[in-house]
Amino acid sequence: MSSKGEEARVLTHVNTEEKVIALTFDDGPHPKNTPAILDLLAEYNAKATFFVIGKNMELYGDAAVRAAAEGHELGNHTYCHPSLSALSRGAMLREIEENAAMIRKTTGKQATLFRPPEGYCTQSVRAAAAESGLSLILWDVDTRDWAGLATEAIVANVMENALPGSIVLFHDYSGTNCHTVAALKEILPRLDAAGFRFVTVSELLAHATPAAEGAS
Repeated sequence: MSSKGEEARVLTHVNTEEKVIALTFDDGPHPKNTPAILDLLAEYNAKATFFVIGKNMELYGDAAVRAAAEGHELGNHTYCHPSLSALSRGAMLREIEENAAMIRKTTGKQATLFRPPEGYCTQSVRAAAAESGLSLILWDVDTRDWAGLATEAIVANVMENALPGSIVLFHDYSGTNCHTVAALKEILPRLDAAGFRFVTVSELLAHATPAAEGAS
């Protein structure tokens, strides 16, 4: 976790020889995809990290409560998913803090991770994350499910790029033309057969080799 008054490091992956991988899901919760994703994760005894939006928590908190109860991690993805480039430092902090409060109110959990919308990560964003006491998490594998790619393309993006210690970007809400669930039905058994274990981001960090956590 970052300390207040510092600039947060940006973690994209963990350097490890162990076959552990973190699946992450942005922009939810949502009643269509989040429960279906949770069903698939349970089938493979997989744990994941959901970077939730506060306004969606207000509408669909039950899905987030279920995720937390089933051992998944909740991360902070701001309260209303704004373009951070247009916000002052104070406005960024309010977005983070309002969402942190919503996560606590809805699930009783304290988020320790932050992912900025669209991966926007400037010095100001790093400073805001650090002031909020949050680790700043990006990814090294982008499924591009948010772009409406076909199932086969999402599967290929993961299977061709995932390595031990990878952090994989999915979305449990990305509009109507979303093939995330269909892709997961293929990705989970294939990675499982390849010997990967699915862990939360915080669990992944515990597997880092000394002085090596993909960071900038």
